[in-house]
Amino acid sequence: MNKFVAVFLAIVSVSSAFQLAPARRPVRASTRLNVDLANGKMSFDRVCREWRCKYEGDKATSESLEAIAGVVEEFLPAIKAVSKEAVVTRMVCGGCLDFKLLTTVPLEDFGPWEEKGFAPESDFLEKIKAIEGVSVVETQTITNMVL
Repeated sequence: MNKFVAVFLAIVSVSSAFQLAPARRPVRASTRLNVDLANGKMSFDRVCREWRCKYEGDKATSESLEAIAGVVEEFLPAIKAVSKEAVVTRMVCGGCLDFKLLTTVPLEDFGPWEEKGFAPESDFLEKIKAIEGVSVVETQTITNMVL
């Protein structure tokens, strides 16, 4: 019996049918655009639009942060609809009282979204500006690359 086990293990260890395939990134059907930065040492293929503000109060009990959450909930379907590959990320800092909502889209989808004024950006920002305790409402465009 021990000879059988030894022979079986020897066959399995050299047979490619039993070896794990190397990990690979999924291949996308579309060709990604890349833009070089830093003399070719960096590049990006996604762009992020950030909407940010300051809120008042403790993060656990802040009424202004609670109201912001309601606006996010209201607009989230429209935000995600800007690109079928949109990724929406919420960031909250309890120390500096920052709220940020980041929408990242593929580079090829960014231009058309920008041409539409980053809709629904203006409506979203107007709603959060009207919330008591919200201040310093700003936007920023940032390049993004998963490493």
